[in-house]
This record gives sequence, structure tokens and C-alpha cells, in this order.
Amino acid sequence: MHLYLSHVNLENVKLVRLAVHFILCFIGLFLVSAGIRFLAIRLEWTRLLTLQPEALQNELVAAIQWALSFSLYSSIILGLCFISRDRIFALPAIACIIVLAVGLTYSVSLGLGSMGGMIIDKIPRKPIGGPGLILSNPNRPSGTAIVLLEGPSTPGGARVVAIPDRPMIYQENFPGKDIPVSILSMTPFGEESPWVFRSLAIDLKISADNLKQRFNEGHIPFLIYTGALAVLLSSFIFIMNFSAWPLANFFLCCLAFRGVLYLENLLNSPDMQIFFDSLLKNYLPISAVIPMLFCVVGLLAYLYTFLIHLAKRKSDNEI
Repeated sequence: MHLYLSHVNLENVKLVRLAVHFILCFIGLFLVSAGIRFLAIRLEWTRLLTLQPEALQNELVAAIQWALSFSLYSSIILGLCFISRDRIFALPAIACIIVLAVGLTYSVSLGLGSMGGMIIDKIPRKPIGGPGLILSNPNRPSGTAIVLLEGPSTPGGARVVAIPDRPMIYQENFPGKDIPVSILSMTPFGEESPWVFRSLAIDLKISADNLKQRFNEGHIPFLIYTGALAVLLSSFIFIMNFSAWPLANFFLCCLAFRGVLYLENLLNSPDMQIFFDSLLKNYLPISAVIPMLFCVVGLLAYLYTFLIHLAKRKSDNEI
């Protein structure tokens, strides 16, 4: 009896350590990734030259949303690594990860939704140039350059366009002059990053947009969607026992999560939504189809893990 109680207390301590580890990882990843993402956007995208507080606020919110999706995926990976390393009983540990992932994601989304205009007053508005500011690509000094005659505060004002081997062009009116800044497409100054990282960043942004859309639909749809996604991601705990090399298992888990990210965006694409609508509109609401698919795939993975566990126990007993 004493040994049983000691074992239970040890498992409880491990669960507490897992919870603390997961929360710290989620918060740390979220803060670091949000800061890096915002700085990258702040330095690269031309529409921030307007210095309009609304543009800065939109970019900060976009960075937070991107970081939220990144933190959700990454913290679950690290949580699974912690479970495998400390050999914690899987069932309560996975339940702990799912609850914490959904709770933290919901809390950040709730805070982001109520943020409103509070950010505008807290963002410094330092000028980054005056009249005659020259915009050019530093990696292509011989490329096209644009001179903003009225400075970045009036990007739609008169400008001079300098194209190599051509006379300079003075433009007082030009296409797109009256387009609102908030809907301008983002055009980077520098060279594009490697395709692998660029595609990952794009997919994380789409995933963040999916979370935002679910949150706008209501708290219950958001919790259902996030919970189903966490169930699916946590089901890959069996990958952590593929080999005796933990680092190899970690990279395999990262590849699996990359596949889930791609699957999530594929299922949420407009074409797939139209397909689900035409196929299941008389049976299930469209908002419930994707969470149901996540749960089905996750339960199959859990069943596979359970069967592997039974097979190993049987093999050990025979030995």
C-alpha cells in the first residue's frame, strides 16, 4: 500500500512538473516568436512606412496571432518530449497537455480580441525619414528606386521613380494612390528567405487566420476546434518511442507536425469547404466537420499507440 501511494505521489509530482514546463514553454515561445515576427514585419514591409498607428497595430496583432499558432504547435512538441523523457503515465499527461494548450490559446485569443485600440497609444511614433526619402532594395542597388517627395507620412503624395537606364519620372497621380493602407499587399524590400522557412511561415499565418476565424464565430466553436487540433497533435506521442535516439524522434515529430499544419490548411481551404458543404450539409454543420476529422485521426493514432503498448507488454511477458 505504501509503495502504491508513493508511486501515485511521484506521478502527481511529474504531472505538476509537466504543467509548469508546458506553461513556461508556451509563454516563452509566444513572447519570443511574437517579438521576432513583429520586428521582421516592421523592418521588411513597405506599408509600415506610412507611420499610421492603425497599420502598426494591425501588424502587431498579426504578429501575435502568428506567434499563437507557432506556440500551440511547438509547445505540444516540447510537452511530448517531456512526457517521453520523464516516462510519465501517458493518459493523464496527454489530458494535461490538451487542457493547458486549449486554455492558454483561448486566454491569448480572448486578450487579443479585447485589446481594441489600446495598442495605438503605446506604440512609439518616431519618424523614419522626411521629405525626399528614397526607397530602394539594398540587395539590388541598381534596381528601381522611389523618392517620396512629401516623406513617409504621405506615401500617396507626389513621387519620383528612378528606373535604371531610363529618365526619371515625376508622378503626382499614379495607380493605387487612393487605396487604403490597411489593404495594401505586403512587398518586401530584401531578397526572399529560403522556401522551406517561407512556406512554414505562410502556413503558420494561415493557421493563425483559421484560429481567428473560429474565435470570431464564437467561443464554443473556437474551443472545439482548438481542442480537436490539440487532440490530434498530442496523438503523435508514439513517435517519441520510434528509436532509442531522442533527437531523431524529435525531428520525426516535427515532420509529423508539419504535415498536420499542411493538413489543417488544406481542410480549411475554400475548395475543401465547398466540397464538405455539398457532401455533408444535410448531415453535419460545416464547422463541425474539420474538428471531427481531427478527432477521428487522433483516436486512430491513440489506438495504434495502445496496441503497440499491448504488443510490447506481451513480448516482455513471454521473455
